[in-house]
Amino acid sequence: MPRYEYRCRECDTQFELARPMAESGAPAACPQGHGDTVKLLSTVAVAGTSAASAPAAGAAPAGGGGGGCCGGGCCG
Repeated sequence: MPRYEYRCRECDTQFELARPMAESGAPAACPQGHGDTVKLLSTVAVAGTSAASAPAAGAAPAGGGGGGCCGGGCCG
């Protein structure tokens, strides 16, 4: 079940709730009992290529591509 982050506008407390996606927009009461809360935007970690994991200079790129002339690497 996804977890959503909220912040109470009255006491500035941040808290999380696990709830179904269908209920993500439903009001959430603060643990202190206040009702004036706002849902926060959460960041998502995305895996990517960093300099440490990039192929060494002169190394052939990993396979892949495909799907048409330029996507398949046949263009000069």
